[in-house]
Amino acid sequence: MHNHSPAPDFKFKMLFNATIIVAALGYFVDIYDLILFSIVRVPSLKSIGIIGKENLESNGLLLINIQMLGMLLGGIIWGILGDKKGRLSVLFGSILLYSLANIANGMVTSLNQYMILRFIAGFGLAGELGAGITLVVEQMHKTHRGYGTTMVATIGVSGAIFGGLLGFYVGMHGDGWRTCYYIGGGMGLALLLMRIGILESGMFEKLKSQHEVQRGNLMVILSNFKNLKKYIKCILIGWPCWYVIGILVTLSPEFSEALHINGKIVTPLAVAASYAGTTFGDFLCGIISQWLKSRTKTILIYLLTTVACLIVYFCSAGISASLFYFVIFLVGTAVGYWAVFVTIAAESFGTNIRSTVTTTVPNFVRGSLPIISAIFTAFKMLLKKNDFSHDNILLYSAIITGIIVMGLSLWAVLRMEETFHKDLNYVEE
Repeated sequence: MHNHSPAPDFKFKMLFNATIIVAALGYFVDIYDLILFSIVRVPSLKSIGIIGKENLESNGLLLINIQMLGMLLGGIIWGILGDKKGRLSVLFGSILLYSLANIANGMVTSLNQYMILRFIAGFGLAGELGAGITLVVEQMHKTHRGYGTTMVATIGVSGAIFGGLLGFYVGMHGDGWRTCYYIGGGMGLALLLMRIGILESGMFEKLKSQHEVQRGNLMVILSNFKNLKKYIKCILIGWPCWYVIGILVTLSPEFSEALHINGKIVTPLAVAASYAGTTFGDFLCGIISQWLKSRTKTILIYLLTTVACLIVYFCSAGISASLFYFVIFLVGTAVGYWAVFVTIAAESFGTNIRSTVTTTVPNFVRGSLPIISAIFTAFKMLLKKNDFSHDNILLYSAIITGIIVMGLSLWAVLRMEETFHKDLNYVEE
């Protein structure tokens, strides 16, 4: 009897092939840029003449929403292009676009310029992860592809730590925020020099000759209830990640005041602490999923751990600032299942729609932050009418929102099909 599993040395070489390295470094720059604006928002807006706390908040929110709109539209278009034109062209096209947009962001002198360039940057950022993950899962053996996607996510997510620290030490002073944008653009352009030796997916190349198969057609998902339900479950699994980042970490200074934390909490360091946890969590998550030979069991473990860490977060009243940063690190670790979550999306659909799914799902998760924020805001308004204190309004609204988000995510993973051993060489009818 022949053993068809790759030999250990072959597996090791596969983990360090050009595709995985470029996809991982591309995602590193992707995440770096994604969080950079949140960190340099105030100094960059002040530098172009926006003054006053309310103006800084409203214009900052406007720019974030415009960036998210770019990501939502980009996710759909890049995803469809990945299935129609190829994964490789999308991978490098998206890296080129967000790199040039990054450099241009460092040159803005007006709010209108900033708005246009954050949209273009968001559009570019939307394509890299989906194309990279699709290429990796289609090129690796089914029993080892989890290692490849883990490397992409672990190296990629660490870009947020770099962005957080660089933003804190460089971006907050003078025109340092412009330097941060130039660094991001430069890193992306340097990546394009590594495109030699990267091959297109063999599954996609084979599919191109099958002219009767519809590639990148969203109706394959939308017109089929089974596919649509599976697609929505993929999105819901990722919701807790952006509940934690978008609400608990972004507003950590406000939550620290409500919890009477002993010391000052600043957003850049909170972002760095949470993403340090996420980097560690992503690495561990991929290893656990390979060990258990199950994506769904691994996600379930992580979601239950997230519930436990959220309880710790909301029961942290009176602790020191350094200990609260550690709690943020723990929560970040618990939601560090991004690699396995995106792998499930890639493994759940056929080759003719895989790029579309793998690119749109993470962007729809990111784009769901306004929905999560709306739930959070609605409960704040409701509790305000019932004369709760300011601190309790903030905390109770976040807790209720967390219960809803975690409940939906647990429901989705408990009803998700296991994809670990799934053969990906098939098409959706």
